[in-house]
Amino acid sequence: MLALYTNLSLRLRRDEKGATAVEYGIMVALIAVAIILAVTFLSESLSAVFTDVGCKVSGSTTGDCAAPAAG
Repeated sequence: MLALYTNLSLRLRRDEKGATAVEYGIMVALIAVAIILAVTFLSESLSAVFTDVGCKVSGSTTGDCAAPAAG
């Protein structure tokens, strides 16, 4: 009976580690999905911000740094 209890308790301890690894894996996957979605939705506006900052730093007024046409 003691051997059965010991065997069962060892299995349960090992299963907890496996469950923890699975939980961490799920969390990492959800964080990755959130990052991908954020980058996808914000990429255009972030690109505009970085272009604007680059133009201001370089002082250029040509190419991508040209003033938008007044419409």
